[in-house]
Amino acid sequence: MRFKGLDLNLFVAFEALMETHNTALAGERLGLSQPAASAALARLRDYFGDPLLLVKGRRMYPTPFAEMLLPKIRQCLREAEGVITTSAQFDPATADRLFRLMVSDYILASVMAPLLEDLATRAPHLRFSFIQVSETAGEHLRHAEIDLLITPVEFAVAGIPTEPLCEETYVVAGWGQHPIFTGDITTEDVFRYGHVSVSIGGPRGYTVGDRRLDLLAHRRVIEVSTASFSVVPYLLVGTTRLSLMHERLARISAKSFDIRYRPLPFAFEPLRELVQIHETRVADPGVRWLIEQIRAQAARID
Repeated sequence: MRFKGLDLNLFVAFEALMETHNTALAGERLGLSQPAASAALARLRDYFGDPLLLVKGRRMYPTPFAEMLLPKIRQCLREAEGVITTSAQFDPATADRLFRLMVSDYILASVMAPLLEDLATRAPHLRFSFIQVSETAGEHLRHAEIDLLITPVEFAVAGIPTEPLCEETYVVAGWGQHPIFTGDITTEDVFRYGHVSVSIGGPRGYTVGDRRLDLLAHRRVIEVSTASFSVVPYLLVGTTRLSLMHERLARISAKSFDIRYRPLPFAFEPLRELVQIHETRVADPGVRWLIEQIRAQAARID
């Protein structure tokens, strides 16, 4: 298909070339031979009047013009994909579609895993790709490389369509034989013992809950820091460590690990999760259906 004299399939080739900086690798990704990928690069160079990729030694480096062009072409491809995958009707029982979501492992374990178990029979042809939440969430979402981002309100990406999803209560969790669970838990008890904290996106990337906890007028000793919510139970069992946990995840974890949890003995604001959607997916019937399934699953108390 041509638009203003350009074969639009070359946009796909351009993205592959810019991501691999190699005609052979780009060809493999596109299912083309290396000469065919080189020919596509030559046609792109001719159309735009720019070398796009310059050979230096054994590597290819993008020109400033190519780097400027890349986000625009990516946006074009993602919007075209949105048009192609959108239909006036969506029947989950028969739909064959891939949904791409960026979520924390807390959401993946406590909400998405039980939902996918249910959808395995109700929507057997749907496929899902999950990406761990990172500092590049905004870039992934703006380029429509994901359909949905689920994130706390504090980390919402500016300028992206947003909807409330659910709220989550925090609890204090520890080993099932921890002495703190033998009686009533006080604020002093919570801060008397060492803690396991979760850090996402680097050593200073504390989560919303841990950040709020550290703002209280009590000093907390962090004995272990991890980048995953779901490994926290492993780091509690057999120790006197404690951890701030999402109640839903603590409830699920207690089924497989010897851990216990109690309400926090002080006022603590719940976590508010949002769902953010690429603008080309806002009215997509399939995406609308999926959001409602996620919202309904998050509202369940098992």
